[in-house]
Amino acid sequence: MAFWIAAAVATLFVGMSKGGLPMVAMLGVPILSVFIPPPAAAGLLLPMYILADIYAVWLFRGYYSARNLKILIPAAAIGIFVAFLLISRVPVEATKLVVALIGLGYLGDALRKRLAGDFAARPADVPRGLFWGALAGFTSYISHAGGPPFQAYTLPQKMPKMMFAGTATITFACINWMKLPPYILAGQLDWQSLKQVAVLAPLALFGAWTGYRLTRWLPERAFFVLVNVALGLLCLKLLVEVGQAWWP
Repeated sequence: MAFWIAAAVATLFVGMSKGGLPMVAMLGVPILSVFIPPPAAAGLLLPMYILADIYAVWLFRGYYSARNLKILIPAAAIGIFVAFLLISRVPVEATKLVVALIGLGYLGDALRKRLAGDFAARPADVPRGLFWGALAGFTSYISHAGGPPFQAYTLPQKMPKMMFAGTATITFACINWMKLPPYILAGQLDWQSLKQVAVLAPLALFGAWTGYRLTRWLPERAFFVLVNVALGLLCLKLLVEVGQAWWP
């Protein structure tokens, strides 16, 4: 019973993150990892992400940056392919450390610019987009931590909140679909996990709807404050995980 309660809560958080609230996405795998190994938790939640993605893409069908999608999705595909080739050679903890430093570096730079009064938006561009998109695909494949690279590239653009949320939703929907075949090959998904998905699916859809409504309701400034706070907490969480793995 405790496992199913944890799975239900994790699935609801997954759905809410796909509805535009990335700040709750970090909670899914840790909650389930109390009961099952983290790789199995990641494998169980991937179909939930994909199911919520389908609904969330429809919800955000009018809110996205086409230019960013054209840059980020092909770049992410490259990152996923590289991660698939290197998965056995790249320590997960090293990837988490890089992601945490990227996120904290962005937040530090954003704070510096705010203190200096630099509020100019930085438009999307191909070189930076290819780099950050590939890194988002790479880190998402290895450790489900593609958010910080994505946010380091998109947040400085100062897009409206719905466009930012929609761009994130569509980008990671494509990333999750591209991750599906390798996850199946790795044995992280099987028929048993798909049965669990069938039971939990309504919660993923409800979570996506709830997240979308909350995103629309939140004031623009409050939304991005929450995104930045969530990014900082995720980076700190990754640093803690690295520390626990390297210095038990």
